[in-house]
Amino acid sequence: MTVDVYWRIGMGGDHASLRTPKVRNRGDWGGVGPGNLAPAVRNGQSDGYAYIDHAAAVARASEAAGFLGGLLPSFPGTEDPWALSAALARETTSYRFMVAFQPGFLNPLQAARMSASLQRATGGRLVYNIISGGGGPAQLWWGDQVAHDDRYARTSEFLEVLKGVWQGEPYDFDGRFFRTGGAALPPRLAGEPFPEIYFSGSSAAAVNAAGLHADYYLSWLEPFADLERKFAGVREHAAKLGRVPKFAVRIDVLARHTEEAAWAEIEKGWQYVDPAVATRQAQGDSVGAGRIKGWVPATITGYRDVEVQPNVWAGFSLLRGGPAFGLVGSYEQVAQRLDELLDLGVDAFILAGNPHLEEAYRVGEEVLPLLGRARFTRPVPARETVSTR
Repeated sequence: MTVDVYWRIGMGGDHASLRTPKVRNRGDWGGVGPGNLAPAVRNGQSDGYAYIDHAAAVARASEAAGFLGGLLPSFPGTEDPWALSAALARETTSYRFMVAFQPGFLNPLQAARMSASLQRATGGRLVYNIISGGGGPAQLWWGDQVAHDDRYARTSEFLEVLKGVWQGEPYDFDGRFFRTGGAALPPRLAGEPFPEIYFSGSSAAAVNAAGLHADYYLSWLEPFADLERKFAGVREHAAKLGRVPKFAVRIDVLARHTEEAAWAEIEKGWQYVDPAVATRQAQGDSVGAGRIKGWVPATITGYRDVEVQPNVWAGFSLLRGGPAFGLVGSYEQVAQRLDELLDLGVDAFILAGNPHLEEAYRVGEEVLPLLGRARFTRPVPARETVSTR
């Protein structure tokens, strides 16, 4: 069995580096000033190089560096991943686009048509990252007040309907959240390759929905022993449904030639961290976010306080938004930790680094070869899979 390795594409701009976490100079999301890129201001005028151009550069770089595809995350304050994936598909050859979305905000029939159209146009390069929402202010931004467990029930119904109409036969469904009568994709779209489903969520409701629908159960990085226990629970539940799950882990990486050089980058960024922020509580009703509180000390005095095991650091969210855990160390150490995760049963990685462009080359050229490229899923150029119907 081969391993799928994805990169992350920043959808709301990008930081210059983790050692300068307050400098957000890639894209115009934080305003445009001196030193900004994509766009840059030259002689008082924008150079016309938009953020979509920079995102395309990240996609091309990570494809060239050996990544199978890219995750396009979705938050209230970012670009829309559906729209960007359609644009970026023209910039790449075999690169897969893992589109993150919340099923509650799309009609499943429209989602099926969008997905099949994108599959037909790209030769089958769409992948789903199904998220059901972590609650709190971000969920209310969408106007969504559905309770936590009900959001996963809604997601499950959504995917059932989407799969039901995919082959083009009339499909009826009468559920709590969705209803259809004789719905089907049009003949030219029906039967396109159904996107692989990466399903995230740590609660019992999430694991139940993932057991029914997921190709990959996706988790943020956690201490390895806890991750192993989580996987065991998912396997046990999936076995009751007659399914064998695969696992994926989302990981930020800061790797350098030496361990000392990697931690020096963290140390430089740490000087900008407010100690009060370092001990803040997780917001919303996300079980995954709540789990983090059990792994970090109540009081944090320095950056090494949140190294929970060798090279596993829980401070990334203090230097940029997103998951707390990531890997810090030499190229060899990071590769070794990834290899240990493979031994735990991980089938796919979604890696990331700041800035996304430069770090895509660094991780692709320095870390991935240490894992052995023969272990990775071979990209298939779109021209080999594009529909002729």
